[in-house]
Amino acid sequence: MRMPRGWLAVVLMAALGHAAPAWAQTPAPAPAPAGEVKKEEEKPKTLWEENKLFAYIENSYTVNLTGSGRGGTNELRLYDYNEGYTFDVAEFSIKKDPSEKYPFGYGLVVTAGIDPQKNHSFGIFRDENDAFPFRNTEKFDLQEAYLSGTIPVGSGLTLKGGKFVTLLGYEVIESPNNLNFSRGYLFGLAVPLTNTGGLASYTFTDWFNVTAGVILGWDDSKNVNNPPSYTEQFAFTPLKDFSANLNWIAGPEQIDNDNHQRYVLDWVLNYTGFKHLTLGLNVDYGHEDHEPTVSATRKDGTAVWWGWAGYVAYDWTDKLRTAVRQEFVRDAGGARTGLGKGLDLWSTTATVQYKIWRGLVGRLEYRHDQSDGKEFRIRYSEPDRASQGLLARSKSLDTISVSLYYSFF
Repeated sequence: MRMPRGWLAVVLMAALGHAAPAWAQTPAPAPAPAGEVKKEEEKPKTLWEENKLFAYIENSYTVNLTGSGRGGTNELRLYDYNEGYTFDVAEFSIKKDPSEKYPFGYGLVVTAGIDPQKNHSFGIFRDENDAFPFRNTEKFDLQEAYLSGTIPVGSGLTLKGGKFVTLLGYEVIESPNNLNFSRGYLFGLAVPLTNTGGLASYTFTDWFNVTAGVILGWDDSKNVNNPPSYTEQFAFTPLKDFSANLNWIAGPEQIDNDNHQRYVLDWVLNYTGFKHLTLGLNVDYGHEDHEPTVSATRKDGTAVWWGWAGYVAYDWTDKLRTAVRQEFVRDAGGARTGLGKGLDLWSTTATVQYKIWRGLVGRLEYRHDQSDGKEFRIRYSEPDRASQGLLARSKSLDTISVSLYYSFF
């Protein structure tokens, strides 16, 4: 397997990174009398205090350095799809987890912008005929809407029903909660974004939790075929600063077909034991029987995809963070990219993040994408109406992105 030159960036920048405590710490307050501390600890939260609010807006500008000119695109990414300015997202979220005093919970997440247009599940602002990137659908989305509750069995069995984000993957939909601005290929190609159905979660020990559920399928709130899909997560925290999750999802995902199974195994590791440093790893393996895109070129039509992404992030101060992601994805039959042929993808991403003021954060990101085939569009000297002067004639793509987001809560 040929490794891209971008891999050298990981070695050179391995000291960079996220998520550990910052150097600048506020002085510890003088200890309060023991009676006052106990009184404060025993004060129960009100119902409103148990709610978690989150809201942010994000804008970005991407420049294509590979010579495509204005309007150049990277159709293999999910977000930061177009060159130029993008109003990425505005999001509002309110969530409450079940507690001992209030053993019920709920979650509602609504979004608007260009990114939410690509997050739609079947049945919610998206029909079966809407192909990527859903240009004809609404630029807002109901990302999550669920109810939850705890049954007093053992340590407590938590049930959740509705629409919620998937259990799989290292990266999440919300950009502020990721180490990099752009999402990796595993996020957009290897796993779903959301699921609709029911989950049950049980904590066996303080270091082991299991979540399992029955769902309608990948990004499916309509049930595009009859049988359900299934998903599960085994979450381990064997050490204080180390977490390891094994996630999987399985079931038929093709529209109006009940037999052809798709499954994905997803491993997520994260370590924050070194001061100011975060290390992460995500590994995926997927398989699907008789995938239509692959069936056109291969007799058995079996689709296989796998890949990995490594993350290194470092907090230099309470305001400055740098992060690097190195990623490789193999789409053996072209099912996930929709190309109908095997494809290897590499990417190297370096991100500098600076907290400008309160919730205002700026990010500067360089990304190098590499393929073993000419799949990236470049400017063509003899444009026609079909190509609009852009043809897939490059094996690589280099971009610089500047993003700005503001978190209200």
